[in-house]
Amino acid sequence: MKKILFLGGAPTQIAPINYALEQGHHVITLDYLPDNPGHKLAHKYYNISTTDREAVLEVAQAENIDGIVAYASDPAAPTAAYVAEEMGLPGNPYESVEILARKDLFRDFLGKHKFNVPRSKAFYNEIEAKAWLDEIGVPVFVKPVDSSGSKGVTHLKIKEGFHDAFEHALKFSREKKVVVEEEIVRQGYQVAGDGFILDGELVFRCWADEHFDKLCNGLVPIGQTFPTSHSEVLLKEAHKETQRLLELLGMRTGALNFDFVFSEDGRFYFLELGPRNGGCLIPEVIRYATGVDLIKFTVDAALGLPCDNLSMKLTNGFWSSYMIHSIEDGAFKELWLSKRVQQYIVEQDVQVQPGTKVNVFSGSHDTLGTMILKYQSRGEMLDMIDNMERDVLVKCN
Repeated sequence: MKKILFLGGAPTQIAPINYALEQGHHVITLDYLPDNPGHKLAHKYYNISTTDREAVLEVAQAENIDGIVAYASDPAAPTAAYVAEEMGLPGNPYESVEILARKDLFRDFLGKHKFNVPRSKAFYNEIEAKAWLDEIGVPVFVKPVDSSGSKGVTHLKIKEGFHDAFEHALKFSREKKVVVEEEIVRQGYQVAGDGFILDGELVFRCWADEHFDKLCNGLVPIGQTFPTSHSEVLLKEAHKETQRLLELLGMRTGALNFDFVFSEDGRFYFLELGPRNGGCLIPEVIRYATGVDLIKFTVDAALGLPCDNLSMKLTNGFWSSYMIHSIEDGAFKELWLSKRVQQYIVEQDVQVQPGTKVNVFSGSHDTLGTMILKYQSRGEMLDMIDNMERDVLVKCN
């Protein structure tokens, strides 16, 4: 039996906890929310912030853990890397993980090493940020350097809204620092998905088109459709540039979460490369679509167990995740599903009870439940998820 520490016990982090328990490992969970469901499954729970590196290290050393996992959590990823580095556990260089987890550090690194990168700068001071905005013009994205789940992000199309956008980003930044970045005019869909590194090599990746709800917040993903609709030529370039980045950073093992775009002229741009598994049920959909269980490999790799049978597999069929959400404020009444969509639902989890107050979808924290769906064709899949209000609707009082 091995002892493993999970940084977080939220609903999105249950899957690896369950896998570790099934394997007979001793499971410890840690975060500042004692009511999170993962803590009820663990053998032991600590009420400590996952971003408090020294406090987490103290727990890890006292428990003499064999591995540490920050599943689907950008804020916790640097802590996991720090602890692993200090204790000689499997993991990636702390400095490299911090670069990937911080938008300002990541953009600076990309520019220094001649990757395609949008014009982007980060600021503590609003006046200096406004001067940069005047230089590059709109549209821009204004976002915290260190948030996740699209929290605090504004797509600014007119300069008059800059003050509110800057203040909004500050509220979600632990560093109290804000990125102002030009928008890349992309071709096709933004790309999401997960991958996995073994011995420094990107041995697996499964990419999807990312979708947003035009009726509420057009910045927060509501689902991913597998496989991506982009050409193999473009995807090979994305793979090559990802491998180059991993080598420059000295990344060695574990999961990756992708967000990238191709410009109108076909150039590849990283938006983010998270040093952790994706949320939005991405690993679960990949397991259905390819048979590759990234949840298993994440836990096994963190414990130093063999992952020799991990290799590239093509997507079989047409699959998507879907984040159940509301397009209005109110009290949750019911989830309405069309007859058409009911036949495509493979998994469904509604995480809210009737009468519960719900908000217009503005970030991952407003997710009310999840679905995994399998479709008959790509065309049907894209048509449904881009107009899902016709088939899935949260009704409120």
